[in-house]
Amino acid sequence: MNAEELKALVAAEVDSRSADLRSLALKIHANPELGFKEFRAAEWLASFLEENGFSVSRGICQLPTAFEARYGKGRPAIAYLAEYDALPDIGHACGHNLICAAAAGAGLGSKKAVDRLGGSVLVIGTPAEEVYGGKAIMVDRGAFEGLDAAMLVHPNNVDMATAQALACQTLYVEFVGKSAHAAARPEAGVNALEAMLLSFAGVNSLRQHIRSNARVHGIITDGGQAANVVPAHTAGEFLVRARDDDYLDELKERVLNCFKAGATATGAELKYKWDEVRYATMVNNIPMAKLYQENMRAFKRNPLLVESGEAFGSTDMGNVSHIVPTIQPYVGIGGGILIHSPEFAAAAASESGIRGMLDAAKAMANTAVDLMADPAIMDKVKQDFNRTKGLPRNG
Repeated sequence: MNAEELKALVAAEVDSRSADLRSLALKIHANPELGFKEFRAAEWLASFLEENGFSVSRGICQLPTAFEARYGKGRPAIAYLAEYDALPDIGHACGHNLICAAAAGAGLGSKKAVDRLGGSVLVIGTPAEEVYGGKAIMVDRGAFEGLDAAMLVHPNNVDMATAQALACQTLYVEFVGKSAHAAARPEAGVNALEAMLLSFAGVNSLRQHIRSNARVHGIITDGGQAANVVPAHTAGEFLVRARDDDYLDELKERVLNCFKAGATATGAELKYKWDEVRYATMVNNIPMAKLYQENMRAFKRNPLLVESGEAFGSTDMGNVSHIVPTIQPYVGIGGGILIHSPEFAAAAASESGIRGMLDAAKAMANTAVDLMADPAIMDKVKQDFNRTKGLPRNG
């Protein structure tokens, strides 16, 4: 059986399980869970894979909602990464229910390839992509060691074979002032809210003078308790993003200076902490992305392949891409619908969403066939990874 015949067999296997995959995606969509609390989704996925011949390890990396499901032995070892955390209030508005179902579907289809070609396929459950960067933690704890390739397909409003992602780190800030009656004795108070507002103004001014592919944005999480009391405490959370890691370090200092200035101007005490987790830039493995692009064309999709350009956001898949050849393509499930919106959450449970999930599963599994069937192709993927490893990602 040649590679093309095997791809047809793999795709047919995914199609034969479409009802199960659809049910899994919709069940997770109907039961959204936040990062590190995805107990039902993780167990549903792990049990589904276990029932279909995978050896499953639950709670890997000391994370209760992370898991590894493996079929086969030896190399090449190719992993499909599953995300299943939701967003507050708007549920699966990032479409993670489709990501994990596509990963499970690709795993089921790839069993046919492993049975004929050897090697192994894994579905790795990676919790808390939103906010907490679960994969960054798992990278540090060795979850992806020994892999030859890693894939994840993310829903979006377009088909793309590559993802551009910004490095990102979260800044938590607090100002501590002194309470006083805002009318009777304002001079006795130290206004922590004014310190935060001045800092916000500084950040807004800074935005005019940073690179076009960098971002700074945030929210006030505590702005005071009563209008007639000088606020003695305020708090905020800010994201700082940049297209290369060196510029992120520079920008972090400039942003922090805005908050130091707010403290100096008002006399409030500044307390701050940078999140321990840092989202890395994305290193797209171009040979593997081209394989995925070609395999997606078999399902009447033509994903764009862009090697550099405007970044869409940040993802902890970037952290994985620095240690193993990685792709994170996009599959379109609703033209013109903005991600992280209620409309996108609805699209993630629509017929278009299910169709995108199945196409993504088949294209990933058939990309694995290419990698398993021809050692020269795998060598090309590894050569590109070694060439780009450690290079600055400037976009």
